[in-house]
Amino acid sequence: MKKLSARRRHPLAAVVVLLLALAATGGLYAAFAPASKAQADETAQSLAIDEGKKLYSVGCASCHGTGGQGTTDGPSLVGVGSAAVDFQVGTGRMPAQQPGAQVPKKKVIYSQAQIDQLAAYVASLGAGPITPNKSQVSPDGADIAKGGDLFRSNCAQCHNFTGEGGALSNGKYAPSLEGVDPKHIYEAMQTGPQSMPSFPDTTMPEQQKRDIIAYIQTVNSGQSENPGGLKLGGLGPVSEGLFAWVFGLGALIAVAIWVAAHTAKAKKS
Repeated sequence: MKKLSARRRHPLAAVVVLLLALAATGGLYAAFAPASKAQADETAQSLAIDEGKKLYSVGCASCHGTGGQGTTDGPSLVGVGSAAVDFQVGTGRMPAQQPGAQVPKKKVIYSQAQIDQLAAYVASLGAGPITPNKSQVSPDGADIAKGGDLFRSNCAQCHNFTGEGGALSNGKYAPSLEGVDPKHIYEAMQTGPQSMPSFPDTTMPEQQKRDIIAYIQTVNSGQSENPGGLKLGGLGPVSEGLFAWVFGLGALIAVAIWVAAHTAKAKKS
């Protein structure tokens, strides 16, 4: 008893007890504490990939292969990234109803949560363009005039001056951009779907994409004026020239005939 009492009165006894208490507390906390945010995010991502794989097996594997490697009916999805999936599935273009020169936009059959799961699975097959967030696609603070310059230089050849769309070769076409979600416009520039070239951030930085989105929204919102007169579909100089030839020159010919006819009558009388 005397020896035990002496050990209790040892100067280091309190320190040893404190260390033991801290070690026990830390162990209990590690065992029962909730997972960290990083672990939670990793778990959620893993679950999304698993669910996406199930959706993929049912709706996509028949054309793109069981592992996204592609088949004769569909291209490889390895490396296309989540942005391509969000665009194609989010606009209803995929799953495709039938093969053709170009897959049209149609009713979306998946919910946004399911689209996110599909995108997570396809993104796990290989690195590619990532689905943009709201701040990346927001036109707030964008330069509309600069966006117009960029659009006319890079996009108007196919989509026409105000994004009305137009025909291309071999049955393909550039779709109208009126009413298109800014996120999908951004993703189309990122991924270059179908006949469209891609404009990665190395070629067209994020701010320039936002400028283009702001321009498209402005010209298709009714906020822009047409000081030159009739809009004529916004198709540019071709439609304007055709209008001038058909109606302008036609009106001049009609006037000339009328004048000649009345002049002949005046001479007879």
